[in-house]
Amino acid sequence: MSDHGTENMAQEAKIMAGNGALSGAVIAVAGAGGPAGRATLVRLAEAGATVVAADNDPERLAEAVDAARYASGGATVTGEPVDLLDLDSTRDWAEHIEKEFGRVDGVVHLVGGWRGSETFIKTSLDDWDFLELLLIRTVQHTSLAFSEALQRSERGRYVLISAAGATKPSAGNAAYAAAKAAAEAWTLAMADFFRKAGGGEELTSAATILVVKALVHDAMRAERPNAKFAGFTDVKDLARAIAGVWEKPAAEVNGNRLWLTEKP
Repeated sequence: MSDHGTENMAQEAKIMAGNGALSGAVIAVAGAGGPAGRATLVRLAEAGATVVAADNDPERLAEAVDAARYASGGATVTGEPVDLLDLDSTRDWAEHIEKEFGRVDGVVHLVGGWRGSETFIKTSLDDWDFLELLLIRTVQHTSLAFSEALQRSERGRYVLISAAGATKPSAGNAAYAAAKAAAEAWTLAMADFFRKAGGGEELTSAATILVVKALVHDAMRAERPNAKFAGFTDVKDLARAIAGVWEKPAAEVNGNRLWLTEKP
């Protein structure tokens, strides 16, 4: 097949993707500068969404936004450095998006991080202090800042990425697992808010949790070519699963954990 034919097929695929559940949606992605964020920006943009990315690293954010624009054929992908540890800054970000684009149809929370120890008794509470801010406080701030806008949307979704360890913690991952579990509980409370705000009518907004064992990407495979990464979720597969949340009815995903790895 000629290069021209391949380009036409790729363009047609993008057009078809843009006619789906995400066509015209306005999605905010928090923690967009890492490998999972980059894959998610590309997937959402290719599916027809307007994507507004945030990260605390301006250089990394700019690279992710540029890559998504290029991969998606010039879709609307913008980036804004935001301090998600500051509630007022996070609220300003949410208000800015709704003012500029008229609505917010989704928030994808990809802020991550990990610290662990060799054994339970060697757990450092400094690790907890670090993870509490990174994995819990940012969830609190983004959910509080965007909840009302998502409730106003006809297809609002809040998507948290969590870890299987929150369900079955290991001895050396006490701080990490506890932080992830707390973030899940907070997200499920947000789901109850959407349920009650619906007043018994058909739900249009949802908060849901995607659960992975761990994530893997091409650079990790290149660094460790003999590693199996058993049970890991590729960031591109995660991105597809994130986009797929909008393809399901709100009532089907609201308050649910969607497992991308085997349940422990």
